[in-house]
Amino acid sequence: MKVIVTGAAGFIGMHTSLRFLSEDYEVLGIDSLNDYYDINLKHARLEELKKNKNFRFLKVNISNTTDVSKVFKEFKPNIIVNLAAQAGVRYSLENPYEYVDSNITGFLNILEASKEINLSHLVYASSSSVYGLNTKLPFSENHNVDHPISLYAASKKSNELFAHAYSHLFNIPTTGLRFFTVYGPWGRPDMALFLFTKAILNKKPIDIFNHGHMVRDFTYIDDIVEGIFKVSKKSAEPVFKEGDFLTSPSKSSAPFRVFNIGNSNPVNLIDYIQVLENELEIEAIKNYLPMQLGDVASTQADTSELKMWTGYKPSTKIDVGIKEFVKWYRNYYCI
Repeated sequence: MKVIVTGAAGFIGMHTSLRFLSEDYEVLGIDSLNDYYDINLKHARLEELKKNKNFRFLKVNISNTTDVSKVFKEFKPNIIVNLAAQAGVRYSLENPYEYVDSNITGFLNILEASKEINLSHLVYASSSSVYGLNTKLPFSENHNVDHPISLYAASKKSNELFAHAYSHLFNIPTTGLRFFTVYGPWGRPDMALFLFTKAILNKKPIDIFNHGHMVRDFTYIDDIVEGIFKVSKKSAEPVFKEGDFLTSPSKSSAPFRVFNIGNSNPVNLIDYIQVLENELEIEAIKNYLPMQLGDVASTQADTSELKMWTGYKPSTKIDVGIKEFVKWYRNYYCI
């Protein structure tokens, strides 16, 4: 079995590649290796992957139509896991065109290239940010997601719409996964746990937005990856018959599905920080700030659809996940 993982040098991409490699898949990782954050961390992740003989890497930007088409035709994957994207809600406020190039044009290239091969399944990263102004918790795939509050969220919603169109027109099985606040070893330096750990160890203040009144469905990386793996092995299928009234935006008469993937156990940000303080044995210097533009106060995933489809539900507790992250951080930075 062959799988292409886009964004393989990224946080989730690296772990996803390792999971497929552990099952003896032939994995082709592609990544543009942009400098959105520390490029050395991306290279270090790739070095971990290259220890496995079944892994190959190509430097490819998914916004390049010709390169994507060529790679897909030559490698002929059974499964594609598209994790390449310009990430970050706040970065999208200042660099909107980056999101159009990678998240929209890039995803269109993935879909177009998928038409040309005998593909079993396209799994792609969506985001909990698509819920936007929705305040009803827990977030369900049956909820309306027509009110995004950042360009990043809008680009991820567009991915779901593009995927549905291609599933309907060309019978490509597609599954979108709405990730909820992923954390863990090898994480992104722009995300909260990484920023907090670095600041606390350096006796610097940490910024806490909405004056601490934030709740997140923190989801450990191993749980995310196991969900990706299990979903990838069960191709999306039509749920409704042609002409039926479609009662859910996450199901269709096309081979199209969308699932939440989160811990379903929301945690107050202050409690999350306290677990980190206990693990580091250092009290954080806290700088309380107003809510940031494009952010939401609370997230919580309803994962019942994912569990019914795959039998899987994320479950790692934050004390376990944070402990593993801190252990990795100390080792990676020789602290």
